[in-house]
Amino acid sequence: MGVFVFLPLVLPLTAWPVARAATQHLHPRTATRLLTALAAVMALCSTLCLALLMVVGTAQLPGNPLPDAWSDPEVRAAVPCDEVAGKAAIPALLAVCGAVGRTLWRHVAVRHRAARAVAGLRGTSVAVLGSGGADGAGGARGAHGAGAVAGAAYAYALPGPVGRREAGRVVVTRALLERLEPAERRALFAHERAHLSARHHRFLLVTQAAARANPFLGPLRAATAYTAERWADEEAARVVGDRRTVARAIGKAALAGAGAGAGSGSGSGVPAPVRAGLAGLAGLAAAGPVPRRVAALLAPAPAARTRPSPFTAPGLALWCAAGGTAVSAMASANAAVTLVLVLRAATPL
Repeated sequence: MGVFVFLPLVLPLTAWPVARAATQHLHPRTATRLLTALAAVMALCSTLCLALLMVVGTAQLPGNPLPDAWSDPEVRAAVPCDEVAGKAAIPALLAVCGAVGRTLWRHVAVRHRAARAVAGLRGTSVAVLGSGGADGAGGARGAHGAGAVAGAAYAYALPGPVGRREAGRVVVTRALLERLEPAERRALFAHERAHLSARHHRFLLVTQAAARANPFLGPLRAATAYTAERWADEEAARVVGDRRTVARAIGKAALAGAGAGAGSGSGSGVPAPVRAGLAGLAGLAAAGPVPRRVAALLAPAPAARTRPSPFTAPGLALWCAAGGTAVSAMASANAAVTLVLVLRAATPL
């Protein structure tokens, strides 16, 4: 295996430049899909290499369940991995599995709680949470796991139940609807429905799990959260037919959330207690950097298909990330094949 087994653990660093370039130079839809694919492949490769190192480390432990021949000196010489690295990979892989499992469990659990909380509210595709009454505060408390702030103004897209082919629902507070004009309300609903129709929660969940598997993929997770919001912004602008209306709706929603006591300074439009309870929804309630989104909507619509030249900074970043991903895949495959062949030769028939 040699040094190849360690490359996938650090090659995610090659994707950092593309995380920024994709948000600025690619269509949000293309950027979201690209960043998600890069994060998924790199996370799988790094996890595979941790598993290979764990096999090497486990073979050195007394009383291990592996064949005795796997710990022979000849095998250790053929697999030049430091014994310390092999043993260190055991707790590292367990930590990765625990972090990814916790992320998936939390996502599913929050979706179930939120779905149960709004199941009794009137409306099929839209659930309106008021400041009081049967369809308001009680449902908000159950969905968010923390008491909804009185007069809170926010909206988010709630995917359908896990394992069912349901479109999901748009959850919005009455306080936010009262602050928007009719055209801005249409923009709001178009934005949230774009999240549901494109299943943005899946992209965000994949990048969240990837960042848990390898912390070097954190920038890709943040960039994907932003590009998913920009994707929904562009879809809303296409449906409404007026980019300025969508920009106003986003700005008003952010100001309404801040004025209702969000207290985060992020301009997300989601109060802190609510945002904490919705963290498991793969960031669908997070509005992202609002000034950047408004500025993008006030500019001309991005081209649907943009291929940056390899001689430009975005093109170089894209090729660097693609090369890093390819090398990561080849290195992990090389290490896996080498280890399998060595252990197969060492195992008595």
